[in-house]
Amino acid sequence: MHVDHLIFAVGPAGLRADAERLAAELGTEFKDGGFHPRFGTRNHIIPLADARYIEVVEVLEHPAAEKAPFGQAVRARSEMGGGWLGWVVSVDDLSPYEARLERSSVPGSRHFPDGRKLEWQQIGIKGLIADPQLPYFLKWVSDETLRPSALPAEVDLRAIEISGSSERLSDWLNTPVENELDGIQLKLVAPNGAPGINRVKFNSPTKGEVII
Repeated sequence: MHVDHLIFAVGPAGLRADAERLAAELGTEFKDGGFHPRFGTRNHIIPLADARYIEVVEVLEHPAAEKAPFGQAVRARSEMGGGWLGWVVSVDDLSPYEARLERSSVPGSRHFPDGRKLEWQQIGIKGLIADPQLPYFLKWVSDETLRPSALPAEVDLRAIEISGSSERLSDWLNTPVENELDGIQLKLVAPNGAPGINRVKFNSPTKGEVII
């Protein structure tokens, strides 16, 4: 189980402005990720070390966004002003999660600006919508050379502070979680309002410790 990426829903400034701001805070650059035709969204990518990344995502005025849970989740967070939407873990086999959640995973894809297509399978978006402390699950289908993890990066993801419960998170992941997962510190604090990601700590070669 790999802590794969973090999702940041854009605010009023829009996709490019938020991606530029976050990248500048981290002392790095972002890449144009392209469009999610099934979800009615588009994104920019901020690569991180250890095969991780930040997905800065914007919902589009597109029929798919009204039907897809991911598009609905992005729209709801953006209408609240934007910010951390959630986090994602990648696994080699989704079948245990399909059995436990009693539904099938769904295909996802993203078209790069140059026309290439990145593909994966995912499950658990509805869990994230209902309880934003929970990550959703992803299995990559496309070759590693197409994945965001193939982009060079030096900024480290160090810690995620989440309003939530270690018991609830452990149950969802089907693995004990206390204060660490896949080398990332997890700080679970009692919710003061809605559950979800409060702040994230990074280490940048040029900026030092950065908390967003």
